[in-house]
Amino acid sequence: MDDKNLQYKRELGLNIKHYRLKSNYTQEQLAEKIGIGPKHLSRLETAKIGISLDTLFDIADALEIEPYLLLKFR
Repeated sequence: MDDKNLQYKRELGLNIKHYRLKSNYTQEQLAEKIGIGPKHLSRLETAKIGISLDTLFDIADALEIEPYLLLKFR
């Protein structure tokens, strides 16, 4: 089945990874900080799964950025 939102998920994943690396966090460190497993974070960054708003807000808080930056697609 086609995922009509796959490109959005890819862009979101790239943004999460960009800001995670900019903040000098490994996937393990960020995942622990927001209370999810590192595999879950990896699957978000690679667009294998979608994201809940709560998780998006938790990631933004942990990275000390505004949530909209994660949704600002290039």
